[in-house]
Amino acid sequence: MGALSKPRHGRDEAVMTELVRFTARSFRTPQPVPFGAAIVDSKSGELLYRARNAVMRENDPSSHAELRTVRRAAKKLGKPSLAGYTLYSTCEPCPMCMANALWAGLDRVVYGATIEDANRHCNQIHISADEVARRSDMPCIVEGEVLRDLCYGLFTDPRMLKAFAGWSMRKTNGKRKA
Repeated sequence: MGALSKPRHGRDEAVMTELVRFTARSFRTPQPVPFGAAIVDSKSGELLYRARNAVMRENDPSSHAELRTVRRAAKKLGKPSLAGYTLYSTCEPCPMCMANALWAGLDRVVYGATIEDANRHCNQIHISADEVARRSDMPCIVEGEVLRDLCYGLFTDPRMLKAFAGWSMRKTNGKRKA
């Protein structure tokens, strides 16, 4: 039921640009992250909630930006359904995050950098967001690689590269280093 296509809304680039700025602010902290997510009203474009990855800060492997944003947006609305909303992510959602987006009933998921981009720096599960959506009973449009170069720049910023070197899940010759 997923559909990978070009951005269909003129606001996608504006939302993604602001999300990159928001995410890059983490580079001024002791624990920078390249992963940020935002949920906006699909019709009006009004921001509902945004968050960054907090896996290292919270010592919680499920504390991905997308999951944190969905949890807090649903809590803010007082209901588990986010139908009528779009999730933006600086990186293609992993299968866990994409499944969460589907369970939340989001209309669309729009991402910038790809799983392959992220995999150059940290371990990933190599199942595309579109594949997770296609194999689901829940409809959700997946639109990828919006401002991919800008989003991938979060991964290659020197402050982020230094942080990757200290992550316990960093890449080492294709294997996870503990």
